[in-house]
Amino acid sequence: MAETSSPGLGVLLVNLGTPERPDAASVRTYLRQFLSDPRVVELPRWLWWVILRCFVLTFRPRRVAALYRSIWTEQGSPMRVILDAQRQQLAQRWQGRALVKAAMCYGAPAIATQLDELLAAGVDRLLVLPLYPQYSATTTAAVLDQVGDWMRARRNIPQLRFVRSYARHPRYIAALADSVRRYWQEHGRAERLLMSFHGIPQDYYRKGDPYPDECRQTALALAAALQLEDGDWQMSFQSRFGAQVWMQPYTDKLLEAWGRSGVAHVQVICPAFSADCLETLEEIAHTNRETFLHAGGRAYGYIPALNTDPLHLDLFDELITTQTAHW
Repeated sequence: MAETSSPGLGVLLVNLGTPERPDAASVRTYLRQFLSDPRVVELPRWLWWVILRCFVLTFRPRRVAALYRSIWTEQGSPMRVILDAQRQQLAQRWQGRALVKAAMCYGAPAIATQLDELLAAGVDRLLVLPLYPQYSATTTAAVLDQVGDWMRARRNIPQLRFVRSYARHPRYIAALADSVRRYWQEHGRAERLLMSFHGIPQDYYRKGDPYPDECRQTALALAAALQLEDGDWQMSFQSRFGAQVWMQPYTDKLLEAWGRSGVAHVQVICPAFSADCLETLEEIAHTNRETFLHAGGRAYGYIPALNTDPLHLDLFDELITTQTAHW
């Protein structure tokens, strides 16, 4: 249903981003913006500029484009399709009370563009909700940077509130646990449940990024909700890039070790992702499946992200309600 008037409150959902199309040119454009953010890559700018221009953007786009083609749908990029569905459903829930927009930190629709539309619609109170359950300077803070850049360019700015994270929120943990139980009901329960989180370089953690600690909080809370014993589950980190040492254990290496040690059946959930995307649909559901089976494992299952699960939308609903209760 169309939003025809502004109630003064605006909500902006933000996810990471995606190329416009699954081809090398579009991927190159996306990677240039993403990997140029100093929040994402903290190497000296001159050094990273050489690496990025001469190596990464020269060789990586074609390979990554092929991976995107393997998950692309008729509607487009899975992350964008899911984000738009999340926005539509929240907009219906908040009709008459808030205008709900969605943006990507990198790519389109851009944060600045969506903020312009909210401001033009009469919004004077703004809640920014990054769809990253666990805080990291590489993700959540990068969203706030762009919001800050947008506000610096304007004389009359709205009131602003910002959801930092929801790593241990009871509704988030309950939604994750419910998704696992429903998967078990349909597919049976594996020997081990692996909770795979997107990684960051170890050096970022040593410098003070709390992301790995918040991932552990989520993992422990989910294990408790599912009443798992210590040997029933483990957490790991995926999607490393470059030559740096990243947070460990690495998801692919752990699955390989499990397969070789005689673990026959594993299931993997990715609690750092609010929407299925390249890192879950290709890296976890396909590539890591092959890694585990090739190492000797017999059965492998990927438990989808929460996406538009009603309990997931209930979580967003409560986050918005709590943050805007006294506005």
